[in-house]
Amino acid sequence: MIRDNIPNSPADATVLPFQGGGGELETHPWQPFLPGNCRLIMLGSFPPSPKRWSMDFFYPNFTNDMWRIFGWCFYGDKNHFVDLSRKTFRQDLLIPFLELKGIGLYDTARVVRRLKNTASDKDLEVVEAVDLSSLMSMAPYCQAVATTGQKATDILCAQFGIEHQPALGSAVEFAFEGRTMQLFRMPSSSRAYPLPIERKAAVYRQMFEHLQLLP
Repeated sequence: MIRDNIPNSPADATVLPFQGGGGELETHPWQPFLPGNCRLIMLGSFPPSPKRWSMDFFYPNFTNDMWRIFGWCFYGDKNHFVDLSRKTFRQDLLIPFLELKGIGLYDTARVVRRLKNTASDKDLEVVEAVDLSSLMSMAPYCQAVATTGQKATDILCAQFGIEHQPALGSAVEFAFEGRTMQLFRMPSSSRAYPLPIERKAAVYRQMFEHLQLLP
């Protein structure tokens, strides 16, 4: 997998005084997770604060349902990647699974300010966005990008000049470095997003089927 150039390791994550007065700036704590065979990159906005982490990896909040959605779609078991006794996720299963399927992970914001003490997109001020062109150049076999929230969708569309955003659960095409890419707009995996996990999983399953990632 590729873990170079964008941005720091967890140990190097920084919190800086906010120069505009009040608050702090947070730098993204992780490198992009990009398997060498990456066909799909999933992009969120920014990780929750470390106090909400149950593991040192993407979608770490135990109340976030992303890895339950994956378990449901690929194994018919929402707890396949869940360690219920420890209230965390099975990173030892997740990483080889993602490498096998060619699914990459990162976010669209590199530096943010939290306007409130929450992980909600609406409370994030994006101070510096990720250079998504550089990110996707690191994945030459990538065919599709999936955004998992409105802020991520807005940032990606702004950077690539996509005028018409896809409706929730659908996709639009855009050009990048001679490739025809697909942008999928997925439901947020946060439980604050008002859609039952079964319906969210059904939307994700359609994308995985379209990209021929399911067994």
